[in-house]
Amino acid sequence: MSDKSAAENMLDAAAAKVNEAADRARAAGHEIAHAVTGDATDKARALEDRAKAEVHNREAHAEFNEGKREAQDGDGH
Repeated sequence: MSDKSAAENMLDAAAAKVNEAADRARAAGHEIAHAVTGDATDKARALEDRAKAEVHNREAHAEFNEGKREAQDGDGH
């Protein structure tokens, strides 16, 4: 991680959670489309969006943990 303040890390964690929620919403939309049309492309897009959501979830946790460490030690590392 870079030398960011605790607040910057927490803000990045929140942004990653917003991105995760958007990815999960898109995945749900593709699942519904797949259920209605049976189009395999929608199923593939849902899988891709869920994978992106997991990446954003991991990013959020990493940023949060770094922000928490920074809040405790305050040395910028």
